[in-house]
Amino acid sequence: MSAGEEKRREGRAQGSVRRADALKRMADMLKQGATMLDLQCPACSSPLFRLRSGEIWCVNCQKRVIVVKEGEHILTAASDILLSSLEETLLEKLRELGQTMRAEKDPTRLGQLSSLLSTLLDNLERIRRISRRR
Repeated sequence: MSAGEEKRREGRAQGSVRRADALKRMADMLKQGATMLDLQCPACSSPLFRLRSGEIWCVNCQKRVIVVKEGEHILTAASDILLSSLEETLLEKLRELGQTMRAEKDPTRLGQLSSLLSTLLDNLERIRRISRRR
């Protein structure tokens, strides 16, 4: 067998492994409650999945995909994802802040943390208000 034939054979074998891995991830997504859509990834043409969270995901690229409907502005579609991401970040920071406050004994530091808590809660409320308007 020539060196060129051997490289082609190795390339096909690696491609088979990648496809098998992608198929396993797709099956896992379905088991976790994701829905396979009738849309393809614009980058790799793999089927797209809607997660329980509502996000659209390409299993092959392992990236979130934004679907822009005809007549919809790209920024409008992207802003929904941005708001969702900001809400998740704020909720995580609130959880972390709660843990920090539980352990804190210094009243001055607790006052600072309470002020931060208030700011985070205000921002969370604003994001949720904006999201409801959409």
